[in-house]
Amino acid sequence: MQSYLVLSDEVRAARLAAKPVVALESTIISHGMPYPQNVQTARELEQIIRDGGAVPATIAIMNGKIHIGLNDEELELLGNSHDAMKVSRRDLAYALTNNKLGATTVAATMICAALAGIEVFVTGGIGGVHRGAETSFDISADLQELARTSVAVVCAGAKSILDIGLTLEYLETHGVPVVSVGQPSFPAFFTSDSGYKADFQLDTAEQQAEFIHAKWTLGLNGGIVIANPVPVESAMPREEIEAITQQALKLTKELDITGKAITPFLLNRIKQMTNGRSLETNIALVKNNAVVGTQLALALHHLRKRTV
Repeated sequence: MQSYLVLSDEVRAARLAAKPVVALESTIISHGMPYPQNVQTARELEQIIRDGGAVPATIAIMNGKIHIGLNDEELELLGNSHDAMKVSRRDLAYALTNNKLGATTVAATMICAALAGIEVFVTGGIGGVHRGAETSFDISADLQELARTSVAVVCAGAKSILDIGLTLEYLETHGVPVVSVGQPSFPAFFTSDSGYKADFQLDTAEQQAEFIHAKWTLGLNGGIVIANPVPVESAMPREEIEAITQQALKLTKELDITGKAITPFLLNRIKQMTNGRSLETNIALVKNNAVVGTQLALALHHLRKRTV
């Protein structure tokens, strides 16, 4: 397994110094935002984590290896690429054995983080059950990964383009706890309130760390969703984003867009229809998640030291 992992100099130094590491996905760079905002945001996220006292590890597939941490040149390569493969669990072995440039989704980033011994992963929003899944069976692999891989995922909830109710039902069925931060309701990416409640509300990093530690100590393997709402000043009104989403979804049917092409298409379409406001919201929420994720990584690190 270790033969497939390449640690950046920064991550390797963090390991030697016993500093906490926070994982970051790379699909947000290659498929989630346009250039140059994608690379700029990636660098800003990494700096937020450093400033908070942890070490960032943006994960991607390059030259037949899983890179745990990227340097500036590698970030630029990924941000400028027009053919980076979107890599989930299904695709990981193929991307490695065929030397593909691959950007990791939430699911693949969780796998790679776990292989590298990283417990906290920061992203924008998780995937979920797509609208109309009762006939299409379109359910993100992120949900199965949360059920099986022991990584805490800090996000702004599930993307609002999804069926939030069914997503939460799926997570409940598979025993994945959904923890909200600062509010009882579950956020929906662009908007702070999806209209559904999270399972639990734990506002501090210390509370979250105690919960996570207890879960894994009891042998209850699998991930945890730490749902951190978008900052109020950056949130979009729920009614507005829902109306725009409905229009964008109608267009996917007209253009016969399916599978993993749906989410990037919808996010780009929503950006166009909001004159870029949704991109600003996306950037604000993932930065906010980086702050919360860093605090959680530090709290888990201190808790581990106390309990050894």
